[in-house]
Amino acid sequence: MKPLRVLYVSHALPPTDQPLASVGGMQRVSEELNAALSAHPDVQLSTLLLRAPWKEVHRRVIPFLVRLWRDIPRVVEREQIDVVLFYSTVTAALAVPLRRRLRALGARTAVIPNGLDVTTPFPPYQWFVPRLFAAMDRVLPISRATGEECLARGAAPARVQVVPCGVDVSRFPPVGDRAATRRALLEGLGLALPDDALLLCSVGRHVRRKGFAWFVDRVMPRLPPDVHYLLAGEGPMTPEIRSAVERNGVGDRVHLLGRIPEEELVRLYRGADLFVMPNVPVPGDMEGFGVVMLEAGLCGLPVLAARLEGIQDVVAEGRNGHLLPAEDVGAFVEAVLRYRSDRAALAALSETSARYVRETFSWRAVAERYVEVLREG
Repeated sequence: MKPLRVLYVSHALPPTDQPLASVGGMQRVSEELNAALSAHPDVQLSTLLLRAPWKEVHRRVIPFLVRLWRDIPRVVEREQIDVVLFYSTVTAALAVPLRRRLRALGARTAVIPNGLDVTTPFPPYQWFVPRLFAAMDRVLPISRATGEECLARGAAPARVQVVPCGVDVSRFPPVGDRAATRRALLEGLGLALPDDALLLCSVGRHVRRKGFAWFVDRVMPRLPPDVHYLLAGEGPMTPEIRSAVERNGVGDRVHLLGRIPEEELVRLYRGADLFVMPNVPVPGDMEGFGVVMLEAGLCGLPVLAARLEGIQDVVAEGRNGHLLPAEDVGAFVEAVLRYRSDRAALAALSETSARYVRETFSWRAVAERYVEVLREG
């Protein structure tokens, strides 16, 4: 079988000298997908990439798109590209004016919608999105929820195929002594807690849809004193989260860690007991997937997550965690208390979580799925 010649186009890659562990989810996924396709034995990969710190992308993306207008047809013709794969609808916007030219050169087009790049509630942009989908041969959303948003905006059902995000399993080798890691975690945080304390954790940008403020305000006050919540990250909702902590008097059990380095992140995943993804619905601001749940799962950390949007494609009920009704205080409290009282069940779910994520979401498996779909035409 001849190699599949792919041109990968993305504006969402970090600088080569920036550690991948320090970048946000979108940039990390784009970089890791680039590496996975490059390593695939049946892919001949060419790339047109914008590498920039995330805070500078908005300033550099317009000049990048102008260069792409010139460079994409050139690379397609020179490398005899079979498929131009756009990461996100931002770069894929060029498929509209370039459609006829690319088809004349024999190249198909595919786009990977991530969620917010589809739902952003800006009227001129929403007018354009259906035209973008009409220009694509393949629409490859990262979750069923993102796919539904694409269909709602005119994407042809026959062209839509969900392909999930992957995770770099080499970043999270098998867990060794979890008890020792837990002790190191607590010592590093300056916390002296009983051995049987239940540690919940969350990781992510503090924005409303993540539900961190809701969880602190509504769930933590109903949990016993030996249940602690470690929350990593920061963002515009951090002041509201702090207010919820103070208002409910849970400052001794809710620990805001801020942004943490990779080493501490891995220690958090391996030292905690349950990962919490308590998202709440926010119109126009969907959760496209949730890579942090894959990272946690690889470290043997089961997930308690809201049954909402792209989260539902990450959590397989009873295999790497549980899906709970969004904003259902009782359901979250009950799930936490279940594993607080049954540590054997928690240990068993920890083992299956790591195995399920490794087998289902490794980049090797995900890249193979991309190749299968892109070969279908």
